[in-house]
Amino acid sequence: YMYFSQQNQPEPSTKPVATTDKVATKTVLPVVNSISGDSTKNVVSKEITVENQDIKVTFTSKGGAIKEVLLKKYKTYDNKPLILFDAQSSSMALELPTNQGKVNLNQLNFETANTSSIVKTGDSTQVVLVANLAVGQQITQTYSIKDKGYEVGYDLKTAGMDATLKNEPIRLTWTDQLKQLENDIVENRKTAKINYWLTNDEELDDLGLSQTSGTDSRELAESISWISFKQLYFNAAFIAKNTPIEAAKISSTTDEASKDIVKNLHAELNLPMADLKAGKAKYGFFFGPNEYYTVKPVTNGFHRNVFLGYDFVKPINRYVFVPLFYWFEKFISNYGLLIIIVVLVIKAVLTPLVYTSYINMAKMRLLAPELNAIKEKVGDDMGKQQQEQMKLYQQVGVSPLSGCIPVFLQMPILMSVFFLFPNMIMFRQKEFLWAKDLSTYDAPIQWATNLPIIGNHISLFVVLMTISSLAFTYYNNQNTPDQNNPNMPIDMKKMGYIFPLVFFFVLNSFPAALSFYYLVSNVVTIGQQLIIRKFVDEDKIRAVLDENRKKFIANPTAAKKSKFQSFLEQSMKAAEENKKQQEIQKKGKKK
Repeated sequence: YMYFSQQNQPEPSTKPVATTDKVATKTVLPVVNSISGDSTKNVVSKEITVENQDIKVTFTSKGGAIKEVLLKKYKTYDNKPLILFDAQSSSMALELPTNQGKVNLNQLNFETANTSSIVKTGDSTQVVLVANLAVGQQITQTYSIKDKGYEVGYDLKTAGMDATLKNEPIRLTWTDQLKQLENDIVENRKTAKINYWLTNDEELDDLGLSQTSGTDSRELAESISWISFKQLYFNAAFIAKNTPIEAAKISSTTDEASKDIVKNLHAELNLPMADLKAGKAKYGFFFGPNEYYTVKPVTNGFHRNVFLGYDFVKPINRYVFVPLFYWFEKFISNYGLLIIIVVLVIKAVLTPLVYTSYINMAKMRLLAPELNAIKEKVGDDMGKQQQEQMKLYQQVGVSPLSGCIPVFLQMPILMSVFFLFPNMIMFRQKEFLWAKDLSTYDAPIQWATNLPIIGNHISLFVVLMTISSLAFTYYNNQNTPDQNNPNMPIDMKKMGYIFPLVFFFVLNSFPAALSFYYLVSNVVTIGQQLIIRKFVDEDKIRAVLDENRKKFIANPTAAKKSKFQSFLEQSMKAAEENKKQQEIQKKGKKK
């Protein structure tokens, strides 16, 4: 204050100064804000609300900041208004470095001519807040909101302050106590984290994922384009529109004892001063859902706030399941029925693979008597047994891998939905049958004590899914010949019954939508195979195998070996040669 006052004071003079209008013009103009101290203590703050179709944003003249953001189309797990950002749990402070010290914008009083409003369709509005520091020196914060969407544009400008501002980064400090928005706070803590986009690498990185206790921190020396405080289905983000954020310090803290705070997230961001002096300090906020088509157009890489699985399944979710679900959502309001329709579509597309798999199993089933005869003939000599089996496969034109390939091709589909459903906000708070919310577990059976592995509930959809998986395994085993291998300590048919039981415990706390998808998928697959079985003539398959055998006997050299058969033969020859060498070495030692 003294600095700005002295710039406008007249030079000391020994001569008396007459009180004239001319002299009066040299007196210091009233200063609204001072550089040091809190000038807003005795100022009544003015609040302005601006809302569009999706959000309601409250601004305050104290600090010229966003005070609260309400998401109009969503509720918390306990049916309360979903306030994603507020002054009680969140704080955001912007500091400007000056020759007299740092100016915290939160300690300044801003003036505005705006009043509360609702943005009309096809229109947009701006909230302009101005702080006057001294004669000709101002700080202006401008927020812009469109008629729909979850983005808030933010411009920061100064006037008459270039000589006062130091060439040091502007610092934005952001702290957020993430409130519990979903019913399962333990699972929410695992997914809550800080996401940020590395500008040079064009890659997403994060801090706090799967952190259930303690504090984790990190200093970022490289520039980032945006930073997001992400929960399972919602996130609040700060985005650099021009020059990236120069550096940052971030931390994530989890208090296991807290019953309503998911995590404490903190970030200190260095914003370039050059942009402010050049009038290019343009930024943006995002307060909204992690819904793929909502976050995708926000900025480069922002769609990565929706986790679609690892690289080997991500394309399936991004280009198949996500478009499919959102397209059918336009016509189907029942989300259980929506899952059934999607399963039917996927299974229809995969029918050729299911048909091929069944035909190959039928071939192996018809060859089972001959395979058993080979085992009885050669005994426990596995090398000889495999050689004889390969000869049989070559004679009849069957590849032992042919039945496995269709199954392996379907595995990415099963894996992709495993990652997709826990991140699909589409199913949040959608009811189906006894499930009140398909985005979390259904729990018709509950108890007070938290038991190891299973927790405090049993999901009925998971129980039904497990039963359907066991039924499918039983049906599949009836159509698959025994392939007893003395070198294989585990019977693969029995393993088929163990996996569904393991997944019962794994999926018990997963979203009901995922368990229901697997349940429907199992039932449809069994139905597919029953239908295919009616149209498959095993006598014709046997005739084809016999015809292939006759051709092989007539001209053995004309039979083509598959790459897999050639590989197996080479491996068996190498194993046989190695066995002979070991026997020779043993005999040499005995001598």
